[in-house]
Amino acid sequence: MRIGDNVWVVTGAGGGIGRELALQLLQRGARVAAVDISPDGLAGTAERAPAADLLSRHVVDITDRDAVQALVGAVLAVHGTVDAVVNNAGIIQPFVPFTDLDEASLHRVLDVNLMGTIHMTRAFLPVLLDRPAAHLVNVSSMGGFFPFPNQTMYGASKAAVTLLTEGLFAELLDTPVSVSVVFPGPTDTGIASNLGLPADAAQQSRMPLTSAADAARMALDGIERDRLHIYLGTMARLANIAIRIAPRAAITFVRAQMTRLMADAVPQQADEVLAASPTD
Repeated sequence: MRIGDNVWVVTGAGGGIGRELALQLLQRGARVAAVDISPDGLAGTAERAPAADLLSRHVVDITDRDAVQALVGAVLAVHGTVDAVVNNAGIIQPFVPFTDLDEASLHRVLDVNLMGTIHMTRAFLPVLLDRPAAHLVNVSSMGGFFPFPNQTMYGASKAAVTLLTEGLFAELLDTPVSVSVVFPGPTDTGIASNLGLPADAAQQSRMPLTSAADAARMALDGIERDRLHIYLGTMARLANIAIRIAPRAAITFVRAQMTRLMADAVPQQADEVLAASPTD
């Protein structure tokens, strides 16, 4: 779908890839409804906006179904219509094994990553279906098709987003609504937010990072080409090939690499804590 002169709703637009998506949409001539739970994050996006008059800000918790329903009216009141929705907002889980993950964190990951996407899709899809051409974009993750230890629920939530999107693609084939699912790999907004590694360990990784700006550009280029699957960065593309060709070997290799990174990072973190602790 052509980007310019259309109205796009972008969640998670207060930072990272979401902010870059909003800014680059504006650069390409779109109008943008930027959605985020953080007012400060949205303010930062607005400060960088190349066309602030084409940007509206909406502070919304996407896990709140009623708030999302109200968002539809708020966006329509400002922009008159909606041509595309990018469900980008998401969070990772604490970096712990499945059996150690507390119930609150488990449900929070599912509520934001999966239910938030569902709330947004159910709320806005009727509007999209009334347009002559529209696009629904759900952001999954490399972790949505390649498993990472200690991020099992995060991966499960993103895998659910993937299949949700593919199911919608099948359902909407004979409608004006195109559908895409985006798989970001590690980005320089923080590899931890993509792979679930602690920050110190992530800094030691030799994995190639994609900038948030490049990730957003690749996503928008893929959307304009009407691609169903859009992989952002070298690692996402390589992981997709590896998990298909040799899943057991690929998973075992990544597990070993993450174990090494953790072993290197944890002692350093412990030393930093001890150094900062008061002594008698």
